[in-house]
Amino acid sequence: MDDDLQSRGGRRSAAKRELIVDTAMRVFAERGYEGTKVDDVAARLGIAKGSIFQHFGSKAGLFFAVYRRAVAALPAWLDAPAEVRDQGFWATLVYWLDRTEHLVKDDWVPYRVTLIGNYGTDLKLKREINRFLLSEDPYGTLDFVEFGIARGEVRTDLDPEMAASMIDWLAERLQDALVTAELDPGLFHRHPNQPQRRAARIEQFADLLRRAIGTPP
Repeated sequence: MDDDLQSRGGRRSAAKRELIVDTAMRVFAERGYEGTKVDDVAARLGIAKGSIFQHFGSKAGLFFAVYRRAVAALPAWLDAPAEVRDQGFWATLVYWLDRTEHLVKDDWVPYRVTLIGNYGTDLKLKREINRFLLSEDPYGTLDFVEFGIARGEVRTDLDPEMAASMIDWLAERLQDALVTAELDPGLFHRHPNQPQRRAARIEQFADLLRRAIGTPP
């Protein structure tokens, strides 16, 4: 009987934790890291903020749980449709870069949270996020690189982990720049973000990366 009570209590606790994370994700996406207070999340849930601290320890702990959930909600490289993967590594890369607008329109909340985690948190929390990205590889970048190697499209003389890190660093920054242009075109006042210019940037980026880690033509 005691074990059954403990099991039910554990399930209730896990369900409450999930509800807190779901609600906090929306609040962080709307207000940013600095602009969000634990009181805001507690008020939206109608619970005491002490209950949130009990589960997550701190605002940083809450955001880290939210960040992990956000990343899990976004697609991995090899989640591309089969017909795209059949075209190869570089076609798959361009497919996801070209769908950056989709991240804004359809997955706005999780993508906004990842942007906040990457650019809008303090150094200590960024280090924790970076350790998570390196250890967990949530986007499956290493598997993606090995997919490219198996197809003969990615160099075999490079450490696959190095190639994966290059893709993570560079592709993520390009996507963030494209998303920022969608959210705030004024940041790119020198050249309007016209569709043909955007497509050219993606192709140029893919070509530069191909020269760095791709097999010679």
